[in-house]
Amino acid sequence: MTLPTPRGALTPNRPLDDLTWLRVGGPAEWFFQPADEADLAAFLRDLPAEIPVFPMGVGSNLIVRDGGIRGVVIRLGRGFNGVEIDGETVTAGAAAPDSFVARRAAEAGRDLTFLRTIPGSIGGAVTMNAGCYGTYVADTLVSVRLVLRDGTIEERPAAALRLAYRSSQLPPGAVVLSATFRPPAGEPAELAQRMEEQLARRDETQPVKDRTAGSTFRNPAGYSSTGRADDTHDLKAWKLIEEAGMRGATRGGAIMNPKHANFLTNAGGATADDLESLGEEIRKRVYASSGITLEWEIMRVGEPAHSNEAERRSGDEQ
Repeated sequence: MTLPTPRGALTPNRPLDDLTWLRVGGPAEWFFQPADEADLAAFLRDLPAEIPVFPMGVGSNLIVRDGGIRGVVIRLGRGFNGVEIDGETVTAGAAAPDSFVARRAAEAGRDLTFLRTIPGSIGGAVTMNAGCYGTYVADTLVSVRLVLRDGTIEERPAAALRLAYRSSQLPPGAVVLSATFRPPAGEPAELAQRMEEQLARRDETQPVKDRTAGSTFRNPAGYSSTGRADDTHDLKAWKLIEEAGMRGATRGGAIMNPKHANFLTNAGGATADDLESLGEEIRKRVYASSGITLEWEIMRVGEPAHSNEAERRSGDEQ
């Protein structure tokens, strides 16, 4: 397979386990770190259309299966993490950490405090319409800059993304470059205090020192699922898991965290299959207990180690 020659780093068979918060997963067939926007756009333009691409953030909400990811995994770094504040708007690069963007905005008197405790980067926050404490990306997002699979760079209004509860509709193969928000105003000192209180609340209730990927399952939706603050999500996934008797359940090195039942955790030596299989068992038990089907919030990508594709590759290498 012939790939374009970029200015950035293009690495074959790059292990991904050290790049995910759960520390599991097989390699990327190709791993691309573009030098800048132009490099990324040219690479995608010249990349054969049949080769799949997967944009990867900081791996905070991700299970990479043990067989790895076919095609090209794209990870943005330096050059994609700037934050610019212009009057009422905040524009953040896709690789900018959510927590950093929240702090920079607060210093300028703009309220993006809900991002402070959300793990990950802005590209992932947009893709998942991340939210916390009743506020979602959809509430303040104005537009995003994207590079499409054919290498075209364009700006799209937030409405075009059809942001919903923990989801968006980005074009297939598109990579988020940056996002522009118009957050409400606030006093910097008050915003800083609010973020400190949010951190304390998170640390008290969530296993922040364990190897998790954040919330495992979405809270079951109410009658609306727009991603707006007036949505009703009264049913909590952790409560359903606990009522099904699955707090602390284990499989291999995976455990549903005893501190918070909706945090799938690598307790040591877990494989991606351990984690995903335990999650599927949780879903079955919750359905049997409540009649409710939990939906994954963690993104699961790649191929299992025992897939036919993995076996074929193993044979090719011998």
